[in-house]
Parts: sequence; C-alpha cells; structure tokens
Amino acid sequence: MSLGASLFLIAVGAILAFAVTADLSGVNVQVVGVILMLVGLIGLAIDLVLWNNRRNATVVTHSPDVLYVDPADPVDRF
Repeated sequence: MSLGASLFLIAVGAILAFAVTADLSGVNVQVVGVILMLVGLIGLAIDLVLWNNRRNATVVTHSPDVLYVDPADPVDRF
C-alpha cells in the first residue's frame, strides 16, 4: 500500500467515524470509519518500515578499468 493510499484511508475513516451522523440499517458507519482508519495506520506503518529499508540500501557500482592508449605514441607498452 502506498503512502497516499494509507493517508486517504485514514482521512475517509476519520470522516466516517467523526463527521457522518447518518443511520443505515445493518451498517454502523462509525465502526466502518474506525476500521478504515486502522487499516490505513497499519498500511502507513508497513510503508514507512519498507521505505526506511530502501533508504539504507547501499548501491555499489563498478566501472571497468579504462586503459587509454595514445594512437600517436608508437611505443608498445604491453
């Protein structure tokens, strides 16, 4: 889950939990909001842990040794 999706779920959950006062038969909107907030928080925590691991990764690049030979120099140096 990405950082944006986690924040979106937290925001929608907070709106449902704290701002919506509608009553639906068989569905408690406040509980759905709390569940969405919890899922968003879990996704945010997982994303931050994985992001932290990506930042600590060491990238090693190896460039081949380049030998420059002057074409004007007739001396064989090998």
